[in-house]
Parts: sequence; C-alpha cells; structure tokens
Amino acid sequence: MKKKLLGGLLVIALAASLFVGCSPQSKDTSVPSGTGESGAGTGGTGTQESASKAETDETGGKPAAAEKGLVGVSMPTKDLQRWNQDGDNMQKQLTEAGYKVDLQYASNDIATQVSQIENMIANGCKLLVIASIDGDSLGIVLMQAKDANIPVIAYDRLIMNSDAVTYYATFDNYMVGTKQGEYIRDALDLDNAAGPFNIEIFTGDPGDNNAKFVYSGAMDVLSPYIDSGKLAVKSGQKNFEKVATANWSSESAQNRMDAIIASNYGNGTKLDAVLCSNDSTALGVTNALAASYTGPYPIITGQDCDIANVKNMIAGKQSMSIFKDTRDLAAQTVKMVDAVMQGGEAPVNDTKSYDNGTGIIPTYLCEPVFADINNYKELLIDSGYYKESDLQ
Repeated sequence: MKKKLLGGLLVIALAASLFVGCSPQSKDTSVPSGTGESGAGTGGTGTQESASKAETDETGGKPAAAEKGLVGVSMPTKDLQRWNQDGDNMQKQLTEAGYKVDLQYASNDIATQVSQIENMIANGCKLLVIASIDGDSLGIVLMQAKDANIPVIAYDRLIMNSDAVTYYATFDNYMVGTKQGEYIRDALDLDNAAGPFNIEIFTGDPGDNNAKFVYSGAMDVLSPYIDSGKLAVKSGQKNFEKVATANWSSESAQNRMDAIIASNYGNGTKLDAVLCSNDSTALGVTNALAASYTGPYPIITGQDCDIANVKNMIAGKQSMSIFKDTRDLAAQTVKMVDAVMQGGEAPVNDTKSYDNGTGIIPTYLCEPVFADINNYKELLIDSGYYKESDLQ
C-alpha cells in the first residue's frame, strides 16, 4: 500500500513539473533579429504569432523589415548632388515598404564599388540595386550574385556584359538627349533662321551607357543642321569619343571649354549654343565662359536640375536642364523590388531597347521633362523637390 501511494505521488510530482516547464511564463518568446523566420519550423505557436503581430503594428500595418529582407543599394558617388538624392529616396521608400537597406556610395572608385557589393552579398542581401560607375566593370562580382540566386536591378545606368542583370530601371535617356536637341533647335529657330550658328558639344562618361543614349538623342535632332552648315562646330569636336567627359567631371569640362574658347572664340566670335549632356558638364562650361569668354552667354543645356545649375538658370547663365524626378524613379524601383522579392515579375514598359551584350534586359523607363526659367517653380518648388530658399 505504501508503495502504491509513493508511486502515485511521484506521478503527480512529475506531471506538475512538466506543466510548469511548458507554461508560457518559462518559454523563450524572442524573435531572432534580422532572420525573418518568426515561427519558422515551430508550427507557428500563438506566442510567436503575437510577437509577429506586435512587429506589424509597430510598422503601421506593414510586415516588419526583417521579414521582407535586406536590399543592397550601391550608388557610384556622393560627389554629384543627384546621386545623394537617388540614394536618399531609395533608402526612404524601401524602408517605408518594409525592407532593411544597406546603402553604400563608392566614391567613383570601381574597386570600392566591387568590394561593397561583395560585402552586400556576404551579409545576406536578398536583392541588389546597382548604379554602376562603369557598366563593364562588375561582371565578376555579379557572377557571385548570380551563383547566390540574388536578383540584380541595374539602376539608371545599364550594367553591360553580365547575364546576372535581371531588370533595368531608368529614365528614357534617348528622350533626354532629344529634348536637349529640340530645345536648341527651337531657341535658335533653326528651321527658319538663316544662320550659321556656332555650337560646341559636351557629353558624359564614355563608360556610362547613358551618355551614349543622351548623345544619340540630341545628335539625331541636331546632325541635319550640322550637316547642312546651319550649325557649325568650330572646334571640329563632334564625335562621341571627342566630346565625352570622364566621370561627367565639371573640372574636365571646364578645362576642355577653356581650350576651345582660347582656340576659337577668343577674338569676339560668338558662341551660340553649347550642348551639355548634364549639369556637371554644364557647370564646367559656364565656369570657363565666366573666366574667358566676352560675348553674350550661349544657350546651354543640362540635366538633373542640380541646385547650382538652377541658380545659374535663374541668373541667365544656363538655359535649361532636364528634370528627372528621382522620387519617381525610386518609387518605380521599389515596385520592381517588391514584385521580385514576392516571387513575381517586375513591371516593365520596354523589352526591346536595352541590350547589355548578353541579351535584352527588361526595362522600366520613366519620362523626363525639361525645366527652364518659365516653369522651374512649378516643377521644382511647387512639387516639393526643392524649397524656394534652396535656390536663393
């Protein structure tokens, strides 16, 4: 009888200890940080569901960033205003969409960009958004991304000769050049005026595929007038290789413009127009004009609506700049990221134009517009892109 009683007491004690050991108070309810695996492999217990709900509530009803994954964003440099805006917009909108973001700037150094992308891959990024310094220089590191099944979205600059590129998001850069050429055509009234008019040409980095599209768009408009003699390029520099500007550098553009002025426009010869593919080259040209050109300011084009260039526009030193609202490009890229990360296909609107040497890259093109003295307030200030105080 005593043995039966003792056995019964042991059973009761064992049951009590098991009950205490399984109680919610003693259970580890923490969710591993950055793993995105809340409840994985555990049958989705009620406590872990509560933790996940709490994370969702804290993000305003959106899935927590850790659940959506880490996105690597590689920008070429902080030296140009536009890349700072691109990076900031991308980080802000990806974060709002529920992703963690590893944003890096490469100081216009190819080796640095390669190293940063390698680190992004090693650190577990699930997708890469890359604005390349040189479109031909990332083949080896992107092989690592492909081997790790990491999708790659080329951002604004097409990455060449790599089959690891999944999508491309950019503005229509051929249209950028077309609008610049049309602006010069209309401002000089080339279809009606007798001419001839003098023009010089500055485009972008030879390693940036965008520079070639912008140049082609502009020259398709202006070449007929050059061929007919209505537009004269006194320096004789008009082929892409002659007018390209390494790294889109203002200093390089200024040095070249100094030499052109000294050789061709130092004797009172009027310069009527300068086709500049972007604002950094336009800034170099206007600096050179201010230093050594004595005639009236020519028509000068640009791209990006950088603050210094908009101020020059207001002061009459630059005629126009193409406005590419980087908020729109960032928003579209985030949509593409989200679609891919959810296992779907990204929205695109061009499947014919952009061959990176391994095949056509599905692309989404945003449409640029031009800003000048007549509409810059509406485009840049009323839209909230700049504050009026930024331009004073």
